[in-house]
Amino acid sequence: MANTVPVHTRGGEKRGEVALPEKLFGIEPNEHVMYEAVRTYLANQRHGTVKTKGRSDVSGGGRKPWRQKGTGRARVGSSRISHWRGGGITFGPEPRDHSMRLPKKIRRLTLRSALSSKAGEDAVRMVEDFELERISTKDVATMLNALGIGTDRALLVVPEANEKLLLSSRNIPNLEVVRARDLTTYYLLRADVVVMTERALANVEEVFGE
Repeated sequence: MANTVPVHTRGGEKRGEVALPEKLFGIEPNEHVMYEAVRTYLANQRHGTVKTKGRSDVSGGGRKPWRQKGTGRARVGSSRISHWRGGGITFGPEPRDHSMRLPKKIRRLTLRSALSSKAGEDAVRMVEDFELERISTKDVATMLNALGIGTDRALLVVPEANEKLLLSSRNIPNLEVVRARDLTTYYLLRADVVVMTERALANVEEVFGE
């Protein structure tokens, strides 16, 4: 049987109920694929531009510091050897591509697993809309309090880009706003509560429900 959740107005009043699609919110969560999705997401955020200079990259050191024999000191061929100050780094990091990719079917399974996990935790909230008449952080904070979210980490899922909502919510701690088509397993698992409109739910079902 499909889960149903109440639909609230922005003032927190209950307006009705909506059924959550079973294929998105009613499967057995697969913890391993969710782990792989988070690992892939975090890996793809890495720039991979870190680099240290090796012995061949450090300037200088072309001349032998002193003659090979007769000085009483150890023989040295360059002043840029790794165990000297100012020398090159041995086996230091080099620029590399950290990107990873999951198959399309696995990506959809991870998202369904994350949504089902949130539904199982009773952490899905539905509201009529997120439309704001003005840019106001106070209005968004009031809406969250009316929904009983308070200081929980919340994820607002919107059907399309909403500049007023984005500007109004960016100064609220523990709050993220994401378009339905940009929803990821990482965003879902990091949130304590997922809040979306019926339009956003329809978009999620359209994009990820196949």
